[in-house]
Amino acid sequence: MEGAPWVRPSPIHGTSSPLTGIPMTYRYIVVVDSPASVAFGPPVGLDDATLAELKIRLRLAAGRTRIYACMDTPLIRMKGGIVLGHLFNHNGDRIVGDKHFPTFSDHASCVQHLIGNYWGEYVLVWVGHGDAYEASITRDPSGGVRCVYSFEAGTGFVTSDPVLPEGFGLYRREVDWEGIALGLNYPHVSTQRTALMGITELLPGRSLHIRNSGTTTISEWSPWMHVNSDLRHGNLRDATEDVRQSVRTSVRAWANVDRKILVELSGGLDSSIVTACLQDTSARVTCSTLLTPVPGADEREYAAQAAADLGVALHHAPMEFNDARFEFLPPTHLVRPRINALQYAINQAIERVGVEQDTAAYYSGGGGDTVFGYLGNAAPAVDALRERGLCAGISAIRDLSELHGCTHWTATRLMLKKLIRAPKSPWRPDSSFLDQRKAGSVVLETHPWLADASAALPGDRERIASLAVTQVFRDTAPRSERRCLRLPLLSQPVVESTLRVPSWMSIIGGQNRSVARAAFADVLPPHVHARRSKGNFLQYCGSMFQRNRVSMREFLLSGELQARGLLDGSTLAAFLDSPAYRDNTFMRVIDLCMIENWVRHQR
Repeated sequence: MEGAPWVRPSPIHGTSSPLTGIPMTYRYIVVVDSPASVAFGPPVGLDDATLAELKIRLRLAAGRTRIYACMDTPLIRMKGGIVLGHLFNHNGDRIVGDKHFPTFSDHASCVQHLIGNYWGEYVLVWVGHGDAYEASITRDPSGGVRCVYSFEAGTGFVTSDPVLPEGFGLYRREVDWEGIALGLNYPHVSTQRTALMGITELLPGRSLHIRNSGTTTISEWSPWMHVNSDLRHGNLRDATEDVRQSVRTSVRAWANVDRKILVELSGGLDSSIVTACLQDTSARVTCSTLLTPVPGADEREYAAQAAADLGVALHHAPMEFNDARFEFLPPTHLVRPRINALQYAINQAIERVGVEQDTAAYYSGGGGDTVFGYLGNAAPAVDALRERGLCAGISAIRDLSELHGCTHWTATRLMLKKLIRAPKSPWRPDSSFLDQRKAGSVVLETHPWLADASAALPGDRERIASLAVTQVFRDTAPRSERRCLRLPLLSQPVVESTLRVPSWMSIIGGQNRSVARAAFADVLPPHVHARRSKGNFLQYCGSMFQRNRVSMREFLLSGELQARGLLDGSTLAAFLDSPAYRDNTFMRVIDLCMIENWVRHQR
């Protein structure tokens, strides 16, 4: 980003480092210095003792580019660059050396080979061999490795965590208040814009090219590559086999890496599928499920069945009200507010089990609703009509009617309404409790995946919009700071195989995610396989809100957001002073506290 707060480095040896004691997996920084600075030595003012203290070392130096990574970060060297992270082939075998790669003439051919033949969680750093760029950075389609950057006139850094360039003396943290205003209106949407001044996120599946004159980004992978009619599955049998194979391969590949796994069992379909795929692996698997002190989220009945099929005990992770804190220190890598009181409480409960069981990685079914095609409207019927004709449309209407428990006439009316309605933005702003004079003028930029989607089938468009939102899942779990957090259902092979399934096929038989259900029918507990609903944490959040109403009022009305004029203080105060609530508006207050807390800790 032009105009980034780039500063020349200063030595920090002998000072207290913000990095010491923080887990280092997938932690890296790529520094591209100015041509003049190269003549005077390394672009970062760090000596060997400091690098050793921070558990970071130089992995590659080429021209103006230096790549530093922690000692625990996996890497694969190749002629022209380095792959930081984990890489697998289509069989799920881990790639640990460069013998699998030919000599690439340029960055484009290297990326094409990687994305077409491999998958994983990685960032490719290409250092200019055969290209006009000083360096190029590519983030894998799953977004499993964090990647943000800051550049001015071709000089700057790419990193997994802004605290690294801060520690190196390359960056001074400053809140971007326009980014905060954007987050207030769209608290659960991610684009390349962050809430830190001068810091931009490189979105999954994209490359950053760095020149003396500045930077450019291009798309290397897009979900639209896999919804092409030539790639679509035409029958349920082929679709189920493809989905089953991709999910099993991805889960088992990660299990061979992590070895000691804690599965977060929600009792629903998605986490149960992940658990079932861990059968017959050599990993030591433990299962846990969350418990709340109020009704609504008790999933023990269903989670116990999935754990029993795996032959392991189910550990309970109680969530106490005291776990739900709205004021806490956020992880340093967060470049925008992401963790609210509920997510903090979930993290605390799961972490207690993780520590007790000596877990190496947490496994979640997060993203399963999206990748398995869970759409709660009439879009699948419209897709069937437009893609396969009248007979397919009528069949989808029957499925839609059974799925939602409505008449065929109602399903038809909803389908026709969806058919003739012009596409709208999938994300609507939430302006409640905001002062629109200060917070209402921001515009959400179009996500690259949705830039030219107006003519697409509505089901495809909505699935891909939801897929873009799944990128926030990794940032809502601070437990990933201490142990790996795996979301196997967001792995590239799984996403690609499920995109090849038409949306209408995912409601066959009047069931949501019907292809996923069919793919794993023989290994899922019958009650889980047939389940259509799931518990939620709404009662827990409501009780937590009531207990903290007074302190939340003080926190928000004496905070940074109010001081900046971003909040409608009188309306917010009136709501918080009311002794009762009739809807879920209190969740909005919880999100406002999330943003306020993040802002306060950026000083």
